[in-house]
Amino acid sequence: MKSIRVKLSSLFICTLLFTGIGVSNAKTPIKIVDLMITHAQILTMNKDKKVYGNGVIIVKDNRILAIGDNAIASKYKAKKTINADGDIAMPGMINLHNHIPMVAFRGLGENGVDNRLFKFFFPLEKKLLTRDLIRIASRQGAMELALSGVTMVADMYYHEDEVAKSVAEVGIRGVLGETVMQFPVVDAPEPYGGFAYAKKYIAEWKNHPLITPAIAPHATYTVTPEWLLKSKKLAEKENIPMLVHITESAGEKKLISERINPIADDKSIIEYLEDMGFLSDKLLAAHVIFLNKKDMQILKKYGVGISHNPKANSRAGTGMSPAWEMYKMNLDIGLGTDGPMSSNQMDIFNVMGYAATVARLPSKDESRFTSYELVDMATMGGARALDMENEIGSLEVGKKADIIIVDTDAANTQPNYDPYATIAFSAYPQNVTHTIVDGKVIVENGKLTTIDIKEHNKQWGPLTQKVAEFAKTLE
Repeated sequence: MKSIRVKLSSLFICTLLFTGIGVSNAKTPIKIVDLMITHAQILTMNKDKKVYGNGVIIVKDNRILAIGDNAIASKYKAKKTINADGDIAMPGMINLHNHIPMVAFRGLGENGVDNRLFKFFFPLEKKLLTRDLIRIASRQGAMELALSGVTMVADMYYHEDEVAKSVAEVGIRGVLGETVMQFPVVDAPEPYGGFAYAKKYIAEWKNHPLITPAIAPHATYTVTPEWLLKSKKLAEKENIPMLVHITESAGEKKLISERINPIADDKSIIEYLEDMGFLSDKLLAAHVIFLNKKDMQILKKYGVGISHNPKANSRAGTGMSPAWEMYKMNLDIGLGTDGPMSSNQMDIFNVMGYAATVARLPSKDESRFTSYELVDMATMGGARALDMENEIGSLEVGKKADIIIVDTDAANTQPNYDPYATIAFSAYPQNVTHTIVDGKVIVENGKLTTIDIKEHNKQWGPLTQKVAEFAKTLE
């Protein structure tokens, strides 16, 4: 009977091992996930500034399920695995201010034209803007953004529903504002017609997973207090952002007083907006150049988001924002490019280093904007400015899986002693190998996965030819 007892005991033990009952060293079941990024140098951009030298990011559905040292990879089996092979993985960048359909006009009127705005830009828009141009050009612009590691863009233009179609088609996020202004424009033949257009557009796009519709009263010198406040009321009712150009030029206060509403000599534009009750945490203000410390304190009081666009501002000769002071006062400030006729390039890599240059040059202070602070503005700064810091801007468990991978083996990213410095000062947009938005890989090994480039070019080529032919008449 001894041999029988041994066999029965062996069978019982095997059963325990199989079921896991009563066995302390049973293996934890491997979890099936959608995406796993391994062997990455991870810049989490969380509040602890956590960096993993050899880390892993686990994505389930559209969110980050786990993040840690590469050892945790054994707990998961992914439908898709990306071996970063030591490259930098970081949050996707946020471009806080753009007019992406303008990419159709990029490069025109660049050779010393004395009034480029009136001699090139306005005639181009008046003659050529259509729904089709806006949709096709927006696709081209969104492709450029995705390939350069921008996973979220804040945009304001006309026919913003067409912009939304293309941004969603490419697969990046967009806070996309329909323009409201006092002049007739392509999608609103009557003054302030953009307001009614915006209401319809917002209703159609409000629950989209990638698109956040917004209202965009153009500027304080093109919109009366009545329509600014109507825009604010709509933003609050619909719980959406509001995008506006503010204090962009030295003569803006005079322009407001002459065209819109007189401002007292002892009042700033920021005080004027506070007095009328316009300032709000729904507001994302573009440029914000001419202001003092009191103005900054007012903006902070209301939680106004700020887009710092140093390349566009210096290129146009309009001035330099006190972005360093605002950052140090903990205002919600991030980085933008402005439209492609203002800055030409739409990536944020070029903006980071430039932001440091323009902050340091007048002050002679090389400590202004460390490499970490620049990357922070490019990611979490943009998220805070949009009040989306709980969803995007850093790589943390529970947040949306908006991730980019940057090649560190390229000639220009070697040596990689300090990954923040590599990103802020050395990397090019072409160093982005992967762009992941909402858990979906939309750029893989430097190639878009969402757009058929040949089919796009069948539309893009004739469009640019038509623009080129008309532009010759403006020279």
